[in-house]
Amino acid sequence: MKKIEHIGIAVKNIETSNELFTSLLGVEPYKMEEVKSEGVLTSFFKTGPNKIELLEGQSPDSPISKFIEKKGEGIHHIAFEVENIEQEIARLKKEGFKMIHEVAKKGADNKLIAFLHPKSSNGVLIELCQDIK
Repeated sequence: MKKIEHIGIAVKNIETSNELFTSLLGVEPYKMEEVKSEGVLTSFFKTGPNKIELLEGQSPDSPISKFIEKKGEGIHHIAFEVENIEQEIARLKKEGFKMIHEVAKKGADNKLIAFLHPKSSNGVLIELCQDIK
């Protein structure tokens, strides 16, 4: 793994949260994007080398909406940048990690993504990200 790519934060209302994080970080979001396959609207902030992704569920049965219903708003996942996502999935499976996605899929911000199951990573949802070339 190369670095932390971003921290994902589940929010109830992305517009209100965009205002909050704009005030907090002193920058506007650089991108908003809907990821229909995940039922989510995303907003990205960059401050220095760090990125924050805000995620709002688009329906009551989306993973983000279910997360907020269970745990409330807050940190949802930590994403790590990887060089080769398929090799990293295979390596982690060999190490005994359980994957939510056994095959990478297209995510937000021009990335291929795959998630590890939090039961195999001390309750932390981990996302693997690779730039789409």
